[in-house]
Amino acid sequence: MADENDTADRTEDPTQRRLDEAFARGDVPASPEVNTWFILAGGALMLSAFSGSLGSSLKLTLGGLLANAHQIAADGPGLAHFLERLLTETLAALGIPLLILVLAAVAGGVIQHRLVWSGEVLKPKLSKISPAAGFQRLFSKQALMTLVKGLLKLAVIGGVMTALLWPRRSRLEGLAATDPASLLSFTQWQTMDLLGGVVAVMAVIAAADYLFQYRQWFNRHKMSLREMKEEFRQTEGDPVVKGKLRMLRQTRMKKRMMAAVPKASVVITNPTHYAVALQYERGMNAPVCVAKGIDAIAKKIREVAEKHEIPVIENPPLARALHATVEVDQEVPPEHYKAVAEVIGYLMRLRRVAR
Repeated sequence: MADENDTADRTEDPTQRRLDEAFARGDVPASPEVNTWFILAGGALMLSAFSGSLGSSLKLTLGGLLANAHQIAADGPGLAHFLERLLTETLAALGIPLLILVLAAVAGGVIQHRLVWSGEVLKPKLSKISPAAGFQRLFSKQALMTLVKGLLKLAVIGGVMTALLWPRRSRLEGLAATDPASLLSFTQWQTMDLLGGVVAVMAVIAAADYLFQYRQWFNRHKMSLREMKEEFRQTEGDPVVKGKLRMLRQTRMKKRMMAAVPKASVVITNPTHYAVALQYERGMNAPVCVAKGIDAIAKKIREVAEKHEIPVIENPPLARALHATVEVDQEVPPEHYKAVAEVIGYLMRLRRVAR
């Protein structure tokens, strides 16, 4: 019951990390029907391309064997040499066709998922040798679906083969009286025709089964909200801790800005919502922002500036522009040089008049 409830709670699509972990364990979406289709298609390609040369080669080898059977030495070394030669010639004739079948089998796995190297599936597990677990797997829903799919596949393939052979039943009845040379040609043509039909049907079955297996695999790795939160904590960090750290950084920055306000040359305000404190001394390339803020922080900047007799200038457009474009401890951008220079020049003229 706990497993059923846990499965019902898994309503969220799996994250990429969850899927990558499944791949690392060797748990990948795979359909045996795709592998079967590739092997069948490779076999059909092999027969259509190499049946003539393969038959001729084997005919030459085996024909020579039968014609010279009386000359084959039956002693130990002679028989071993004969068997070695026979095996070599047979493998030479079957080498390329067998290679095609091996490549087709490998391609059937590679096309479904990326290459995976994992020893997880080789680890011994008690569930694999447990009679109870084996009995449960034998009569599980998955086993029943596999049986139904197998029966449907046999029915479909049998129906296709029957549809192809039924119109030719009269020719099949007369094969007993057919010349062997003609019989071989007819058999080859009929075999390729049947293989073509089976390969075409299996292509549809393999595509449908792969989509079904992928969906089953995807649903099996779905996550609950609790698992999503736990993974987020592991990858991104605890949101509560991150919030506290962010507040701590903001508090430290606020204290540092307020300590730097007395060094400012001027504070430009909005007048109540924005405040930007600028410092400028002779020899500097451009004024530097030592503090900025909005609302409560802006009010605090103005209070500290008034306490230390720092000039506070109301210039709403410039205050908003500087707050949006310049960060603390950065120089004023060139596009605001003129406006800031006018404010600082104005303050310098006031100081000269006061002196």
